[in-house]
Amino acid sequence: MQSASAPGRADVYRRVLALAQRAFDHRDPLVSRAAVPYEGTTLPACFSQAPAAADGRAPVIILWNGLDSTKEHMYSSSHWAELAARGISCLMVDCPGSGEALRLQGLTARIGLTGWSLGGYYAPRAAAFEKRLALVVAWGANHDWGAVQRRRLEREGERPVPHYWEHVLWVWGQPDLESFIELADRVNLDGVVSQITVPFLICHGENDRQIPLEYARRSYDQATGSPRRELRIFTAAEGGAEHIGLDHLPYVSGYIADWVSDAFSVQ
Repeated sequence: MQSASAPGRADVYRRVLALAQRAFDHRDPLVSRAAVPYEGTTLPACFSQAPAAADGRAPVIILWNGLDSTKEHMYSSSHWAELAARGISCLMVDCPGSGEALRLQGLTARIGLTGWSLGGYYAPRAAAFEKRLALVVAWGANHDWGAVQRRRLEREGERPVPHYWEHVLWVWGQPDLESFIELADRVNLDGVVSQITVPFLICHGENDRQIPLEYARRSYDQATGSPRRELRIFTAAEGGAEHIGLDHLPYVSGYIADWVSDAFSVQ
């Protein structure tokens, strides 16, 4: 993980984008670049087109990333392929504060949609207030991200990426650590998940060293307005027990894709 100030970083990332496009062209022609209109600019995205149903339509999952991942990470996870195999398209978006939106367009973090890691905050928040969404998945229950930051500041827990404090200041567009911590204190879901009125899946690893397991239970306990809420804790014995299931990602990815497919089928 290069520092935000590493020389040549933007050029390296542009090469990553070019290589990703070659992968789309030669390996996965049903995946293509897309641009989502956003406040006078666009959010860079990749779109996986699933086979259409008899009426020409297919459901779609919007997948936004976390603090330090990119849409290219989402593509390489093959979660979109798990969804496509179940007839579901996938829009993988670089939200503000991540990926191409941050690196090449200078868009720092704002509230949006996502799936994993920091997305465990973004996605439930979006579902609570955007009633056009049909379901929501927290792939890592980031219920109180501000409290996690304060623990890291006190040297408790583990830092997820090198240059951590420099990185989060860059992601959130904050000038100093004091301003960032003040902002981070407001990044929690208390009083929010209770307003979710669609199916809600929470997936969390029992050995997640980035986000405490207790936050998954807190999100579940508060989501009383959801007609179908589910908490799935992955154990060390079965795999998928680390942060967003990175020790057995296909297993967690497949479980989520099955749940999404089933939730769409009953609507």
